[in-house]
Amino acid sequence: MSQLIVTPAFWTMMAILALLSVASLILAVLRRARPAVDLTEVRQRVASWWGMAGVFLLAIGVSRTVSLCFFGLVSFLAFKEYLSMIPTRRSDRRVLIWAYLAIPLQYLWVGVSWYGMFLVFIPVYMLLLLPLRMVLIGDPKGFLRAVGTLHWGLMITVFSISHLAYLLMFPAVSQPSGRASPGGASLVLFLVVLTQLNDVFQYLWGKAVGRARVVPTVSPNKTYGGLLGGLLTTLVLSIFLARWLTPLDPLRAAQAGVIIGLGGFVGDVVISALKRDLGLKDSGSILPGHGGILDRIDSLTYTAPLFFHFIHYYYY
Repeated sequence: MSQLIVTPAFWTMMAILALLSVASLILAVLRRARPAVDLTEVRQRVASWWGMAGVFLLAIGVSRTVSLCFFGLVSFLAFKEYLSMIPTRRSDRRVLIWAYLAIPLQYLWVGVSWYGMFLVFIPVYMLLLLPLRMVLIGDPKGFLRAVGTLHWGLMITVFSISHLAYLLMFPAVSQPSGRASPGGASLVLFLVVLTQLNDVFQYLWGKAVGRARVVPTVSPNKTYGGLLGGLLTTLVLSIFLARWLTPLDPLRAAQAGVIIGLGGFVGDVVISALKRDLGLKDSGSILPGHGGILDRIDSLTYTAPLFFHFIHYYYY
């Protein structure tokens, strides 16, 4: 548990487990009080949350190497799920090996803290390599769609998510008061907790006060009431949690809350647009009650790089 020397990270983990315990208790009471009500989906969601939270907390709590392997696995599963949704050409199969090889290489740059290569490997070098490999195969039909689809998938599922892993590399920051603000696992916890809660709060506020829809043709359930309510709640929570888990002062914590609130919304609707274009409700079925990996990390595909560069600019 070497990454959990910082007490706030440990207590944040305990709070997450406590919330899940309360949710399980409420579900058990409801099942006894109203046996006729079908709570199958809710039960599946809670069970999946237990599994996801358990694996996530264990991964970032054991060691940095285990954490990198965990995020690399998430990227691999998300990219594989993405490719299972997207129609590809038969000739592209010989190119996919190069795309899959980009995943361990991207996380290798994270592991050795090679910041420059981390930033340009997929956006630049894979952008140049993938079309070259396709050209050498000699199948120009559907070339633009194929190369764009493949590279965008790498950007969303690998490059974006790898920013979570690089947050683990950030050391503690000394404050003017002499207090050392946590880095590493605490920053990851801050981002993931706020991103996931932002999704929940946007849903709850949307049900409570939402009327006007933001993008009705893409995600009919997204309303302005849900967006604004979730954004304000995330902002307040960001100010509260930042003191314990980040080096952010209250003003910058508020800015981070806005970034995570808006970024999470955009990431959600972007993946929703992808699924609607493909005629799919969920990206997969690996997580009962939630859908696929992409359904669960959609908001993080935007919040991870945005928060990473925000905190890197000010503190690292």
